[in-house]
Amino acid sequence: MNPFAAAGSVLFVHAHPDDETLSSGGLILWLVSRGVRVDLLTATRGERGEVVPALRSQVGDDPAELTRTRLAELDRAVRSLGITDAFYLGDPPARAAGLPPRRYSDSGMRWVTPVLAGPVDDAPEEALTRAPVGEVVADVTALIRHLGSALVISYDDEGGYGHPDHRYVRVAALQASRAAGVPFAELVPPETPGAFVVDATDRAGELAGALGAHATQFTVDGTDVVHSGGQREPIRLIYGVRLLPAPPAP
Repeated sequence: MNPFAAAGSVLFVHAHPDDETLSSGGLILWLVSRGVRVDLLTATRGERGEVVPALRSQVGDDPAELTRTRLAELDRAVRSLGITDAFYLGDPPARAAGLPPRRYSDSGMRWVTPVLAGPVDDAPEEALTRAPVGEVVADVTALIRHLGSALVISYDDEGGYGHPDHRYVRVAALQASRAAGVPFAELVPPETPGAFVVDATDRAGELAGALGAHATQFTVDGTDVVHSGGQREPIRLIYGVRLLPAPPAP
């Protein structure tokens, strides 16, 4: 089923700066090229992200400097992708009415296997995954209603590769979309049964430029990205998007 058949505006909900480009950049470019309005909600500032070796001396050990750098990188990527508006979770209008602004921080992760991430033991008090899920859902719902989004897209139930923030964001985005009465679709491997497949290979050059905006997190090397820890993966250009059925009426 084509989740975009009647979607004039789409809200992507991601966990950290760079996720929007790594996980869905080509898809965003594909949608924008077809006249679809794309908005972005980012849950954290990626405060616990690692930095590629070549830039570690420039960023230093100051978490505040890393945060400033990552916000600037996200701004550049947003412009490169053609995203209409970008928001941070907890900042109005992505904040439930009557509540003061709240800053959700990166929870951190550890590698459980070479390809699967899991939670850490030292997530800070303000970490996204330590926040009440009802509050996070209310914040996402507030933005969906403010924008009038026709479709919400986020991760699958594994968060892509298991990052605890990804999995938490998926839960909140799914519940918020249902609270707002808006369809929800998940990013899945293109071979997933029931997935609508988008081929964005004609956007490869534009996507490489957007990926290059996140210079502290990875390096573009030909048709691959090389992450801060040295992991190499092909640039994603073919996407699976699976629309989840609406829950049965009570």
